[in-house]
Amino acid sequence: MDDYINEEVVEIDKVIEENKNGAMRRVTTETHHSGPDGSERRLYRMVAVSFGMLCVLQVALNISLRLESDSLTEERDQLPTSYNNLTKERDQLQREKDDLMEKSSNPSWNKFESCWYFVSTEGKTWNESRQDCVARGADLVIINSRKEQRFLFALNKRFWIGLTDSETEGFWKWVDGTPLITRYWVNNQPNNGGSVSTFPGEDCVGLRDGQGQPEKTWNDLNCAEKLNWICELCNNNLL
Repeated sequence: MDDYINEEVVEIDKVIEENKNGAMRRVTTETHHSGPDGSERRLYRMVAVSFGMLCVLQVALNISLRLESDSLTEERDQLPTSYNNLTKERDQLQREKDDLMEKSSNPSWNKFESCWYFVSTEGKTWNESRQDCVARGADLVIINSRKEQRFLFALNKRFWIGLTDSETEGFWKWVDGTPLITRYWVNNQPNNGGSVSTFPGEDCVGLRDGQGQPEKTWNDLNCAEKLNWICELCNNNLL
């Protein structure tokens, strides 16, 4: 009888132990699953990175919008200046157009290649002639080529050109300050009136007519003599 009772007690102890161990395993399993697993942690990291990228993009967008806004403001502020410049250019073009129309209808102006030439009908001193040209928005003619020299010779007039050595004797330069390079002097010219010491000398250049040698027509003369003159105006906007 005692043995039987002991066996029952042992069986009961086994059942209790098994139940205890099972409960502990469940608690351990449940405890293990209560925290985030590996996939959940990766998801959290992805969300955090995405949020960070969104913040960076937002900052970049704000900077871009600010820069664009500043640029638009600057362009807006420049509009009045641009408008004024365009207005001035328009007015200048209109004046040049009117000037072209006036020259085209005026027989005193002759066109050759890219320039206009005013041929006077009266005589003045070299300085007075130049003043007249300047008042017309031009200057005494500067001869730059053999073709231009021949064109002027064909006008068959005796006139002043824009060449002088009044500043330094023997150093000839044009009215725009450039030194003389190509020369179309009459034989034995320039001679300063026959003597270097002659006063007031011959410091201005006139073009002779009717000599039959178009490339030998320049002559130095006393600037106080009165000749016809030719003004030259070269402006590509008038073409």
